[in-house]
Amino acid sequence: MLEIVAYALGVMYTPGPVNLLGLNAGLNGQARTSLGFFSGVGVAMLTLFLIFGWVGAAWVRGDLLAVVGALGCGYILYLAIKIARSTIDPGAVRQAPRVLQFRDGLIMQLCNPKALVATLPIVTIQFPAAGIHGVALLPWSLGLAILAFGALGSYALMGAVVGQRLDNPRLLKGFSLAMAALLLGVAFSIGYEHVWLPVLSGVS
Repeated sequence: MLEIVAYALGVMYTPGPVNLLGLNAGLNGQARTSLGFFSGVGVAMLTLFLIFGWVGAAWVRGDLLAVVGALGCGYILYLAIKIARSTIDPGAVRQAPRVLQFRDGLIMQLCNPKALVATLPIVTIQFPAAGIHGVALLPWSLGLAILAFGALGSYALMGAVVGQRLDNPRLLKGFSLAMAALLLGVAFSIGYEHVWLPVLSGVS
């Protein structure tokens, strides 16, 4: 069972779109006000674990993953543009114009193909191998969802520590642009791997 936790930690705590947004929230002093966003991500992971654990993953076809991936890419690009266009008020350096909400975290994680890729091996291979099924899925899924929440919290904490050392609005704006650029890179990477390549293989 330790293998399940180790795999989940390795997948959830590596840089990804939601973790980068958590880091950006910390940089802008929004760690506490973004708890709704973190909760949305956690609820999305709980939902995915329970659905795939109880219903099964047989109906998750490659073309469906491509559609989910396309939706996820679009939402990531939208958030990247919002971050890039945000303005920093010199009188209140760390007050960003828009706090990410529960809905943002829920939609983004449900439409994040990397969340599906992370979830499926656990529910289809590791859970059955450990004898976890039925009602036992609920506490395990809840625990892994809490880990997902903690991953965002740790990135937000790192961002808050760095952000406290920055008093220059231009530096904060530079960090926001860097986060937006990283999100764009993640979106294009997901689009290529989970949308373009499956569509291309389906055509050929």
